[in-house]
Amino acid sequence: MLKQRVITALVLLAILLPALFYSNTMPFTAIMLVFMAAGAWEWGRLNGLSGGAAVSVGVVCLALCGVSWQLGWTHAPLPWLWTIAGAAWVLGGAMLLRVGVAGWPTIPKAVRLIGGVLALWTAWLAVVQARNVGINFLFSMLVLVWVADIFAYFAGRTFGLKFTKNKLAPAISPGKSWEGVWGGMAGVVVLACVWVAVDASTQAPVASFYSRLAAKGYWLLLLGAVFMAAMSVVGDLVESLVKRSAGMKDSSNLLPGHGGVLDRIDALLPTLPLAMMLTYFAAA
Repeated sequence: MLKQRVITALVLLAILLPALFYSNTMPFTAIMLVFMAAGAWEWGRLNGLSGGAAVSVGVVCLALCGVSWQLGWTHAPLPWLWTIAGAAWVLGGAMLLRVGVAGWPTIPKAVRLIGGVLALWTAWLAVVQARNVGINFLFSMLVLVWVADIFAYFAGRTFGLKFTKNKLAPAISPGKSWEGVWGGMAGVVVLACVWVAVDASTQAPVASFYSRLAAKGYWLLLLGAVFMAAMSVVGDLVESLVKRSAGMKDSSNLLPGHGGVLDRIDALLPTLPLAMMLTYFAAA
């Protein structure tokens, strides 16, 4: 398993890194499009589709992203879209976590399928626009999720149930604790402050996500960091909820040793459009 994980990671890096640092953003945009289409295929399978029906969900996502690319939306300011997507994730995520695993099948399948495709589409637009802004801006958004996850893991292992009596969402993800969530939030706050300081000391030509929030005020930086860490947990829990309802451990086996695409990007689905929303708010 470890060997599989390492090989898969190396292959992904060999594909992603050249595209990420290429002078033209087109290769990165195209690769992200393929990833989101694969995630849409997985989403179809998680919602009871198989064969051609599941593939058609991926094709619809591919077409939606492709049309948006053709229309120039990858470079156009879209504050209205980020606001709608952000509100949908906050309200929809709260509703889904409230109804839990048992409530997921009661939602009409068409609504579930459309919602998943739209979530992948907006995440694709957000990550592509972030790359078009600059690598420092994009990295600061991606690293946020990784740091939140790492700090949550170690905080949960060290302090889990030492300050609270109940798990975070035992029916959805038994391993998660409130202490882990708080640890993830603390880690992101530290990350944000350090990144702002590094941007300032190096006079970064492209400001990071955190520096853009700090320009509005450190109150927004702190609130934004905590909020984004919380929403990364929501993204993780929502995917876990769907997988439990479907009786699946992983979204697919597309990435040997790592599960599926959705398993790797679940926390990014809400945080990418929300980061774009907060960025536009800070610039207003």
